[in-house]
Amino acid sequence: MAKENCLIVRAAGRQLDLLRGEASRIAEGKKIDWWIDRADIGARFCFEDSEAKKTFETACENLDVQYQEV
Repeated sequence: MAKENCLIVRAAGRQLDLLRGEASRIAEGKKIDWWIDRADIGARFCFEDSEAKKTFETACENLDVQYQEV
């Protein structure tokens, strides 16, 4: 699994559920795959496409969720 198009987010509970929904919607719209893994400091969201990752960054900012590049 490539990690170039990944972000680590610090979210839990309902906020994490919202992010999963956003990731799914973004990936479906771009017809790509995405996945989520546990990370030491949060959850790692990965996308097959760099544009999808950028769109997800915007979603994180809109939801006021802290994230960092992997």
